[in-house]
Amino acid sequence: MSDNRRRRNPAEQIRLAEWHDHYVKKHTRRGVLRATAAGGATLAAGHLLLPGTAEAAPGPTVLLSGEKVAGSTQRPFGRHLGFGADASRQVVVSWQTPAKVTAPYLRIGTAAGDYGATVPAEVRALTSDLSWQTPEHDFPPHSGSAVTQYYHHVKLDNLVPNTTYYYVLGHQGYDPTTSGRVGEVATFRTAPAAGGTGTFSFTAFGDQGVGYNALATNSLIADLDPRFHLAMGDMSYALEGEGGHPKEDKYDARKWDSFFAQNDPVSSGIPWMVALGNHEMEGWYDHHGYGGMRARFTMPDNAWAGSTCIYSWRYQNVGLISLDGNDICYNSPSNLDYTEGRQTAWLKSQLKKFRDDPSIEFIVVYCHQCTYSTSDANGAELGAQQKWAPLFDQYQVDLVLNGHNHLYERTDPIKAGKGTKKASPGATVNPKTDGVTYITAGGGGESINDWIDEKVGDSYIGHVNDATVTMRWDDEDGGGHSKKVTWSRVRYRGYSLVHVEVTPTVGGTPGRLKVRALTEDNVLVDEVTLRRG
Repeated sequence: MSDNRRRRNPAEQIRLAEWHDHYVKKHTRRGVLRATAAGGATLAAGHLLLPGTAEAAPGPTVLLSGEKVAGSTQRPFGRHLGFGADASRQVVVSWQTPAKVTAPYLRIGTAAGDYGATVPAEVRALTSDLSWQTPEHDFPPHSGSAVTQYYHHVKLDNLVPNTTYYYVLGHQGYDPTTSGRVGEVATFRTAPAAGGTGTFSFTAFGDQGVGYNALATNSLIADLDPRFHLAMGDMSYALEGEGGHPKEDKYDARKWDSFFAQNDPVSSGIPWMVALGNHEMEGWYDHHGYGGMRARFTMPDNAWAGSTCIYSWRYQNVGLISLDGNDICYNSPSNLDYTEGRQTAWLKSQLKKFRDDPSIEFIVVYCHQCTYSTSDANGAELGAQQKWAPLFDQYQVDLVLNGHNHLYERTDPIKAGKGTKKASPGATVNPKTDGVTYITAGGGGESINDWIDEKVGDSYIGHVNDATVTMRWDDEDGGGHSKKVTWSRVRYRGYSLVHVEVTPTVGGTPGRLKVRALTEDNVLVDEVTLRRG
């Protein structure tokens, strides 16, 4: 997001739900997400190879009428995986086709070249009027009045924990197993069951975009080979602008195609668990502007029926929670309080469940907006400080990961809004006694932002610069505020990601989270260890 964005008075703000009725329905030539339920299909067990049986989760198959083309000319692309709430048994495989195809499917097995019967995919077709859009390239003169993107999803359940699966994608007229396309075989690995003692890692960043810096951070993910990746909002930048203002925001729906194609080499084998950013408030679609996200991704979304990218899940000994920061955001308030407190109530109950579960050692929360930050671009989020930080304190959340500001920043451990101890690079923090560590990891690929105190600058391994710096935030009435803070311990302006190595408790040795920040060139700029005990 631009750091020159105009601040809005929330009292004058039109919410996205109002915009959808006022602008989209009255001023476009076509409906937005036209879909007809073609009937739910519950697949019988036994489609997959031993050991164990997997089946597609029951649900409606969503189709859109449109012109078909020869299936042999349509190659699947943009593969992306996601875990279910139980990562040891549930995985979702998603992809696109350039046009409508007949009977898209997945075949899967536990050995290369030995795949089971076809598992039908759910098709979600997203139609976007060209009249909404400001594309990066001119529309061809023979284009229709809209572009339709075809997303396919297969939900797999009852998989075997800690097992590698091989899969291929096809549809009528296109079968990679018979056409010699061995390069289209991909794999994923389920999580170990709860109680596993093996070490694993995951990565995280926000604000990726499409381009060479995004490719560099993707390459680093591939080199690190984590078990999963957290994508913390503002993903494709198909929407340019604040988000949530369809009359003003610039939008190019096809940029999502480039985003998925760019990420396919990594996301086809490493599950990407996504959170919503302000650039995902695509107000031309329903569901508070999230209709496009609901077409493209399948996350657990288990907060309540109809929630979008608000969910909890677990990987071995870690409980993870994805939140929608737009709901509490005074900085970009188009969806401010759209859940009417429901998300915060759910967060409290889920944090309690995780902390009461003895098999969960660590709790990691991720969302887009920054609870604490000293960046000049979007600053810190007062709504998160008021509504969520007290719950993070109460339930001893170990790590909060955010994007939004395009740089890297780590706080000292914080309780009740104040740093409790200096945690320089290499330090060990006890979240039970010291407080919550907050990290901004928005250097995924988009343009880099500045600090409020530019003269103070960065502070990282090999360039330590401890200083009092400035935090800025917006209040609910649209007013801007700032104050000096001492908890900003590590600051780095550059493309980077967070790599977290998780070691469970074994015998008398306490478990730990070893958190590192790495530049796109794999240079270490920060490291801190979180150990409970």
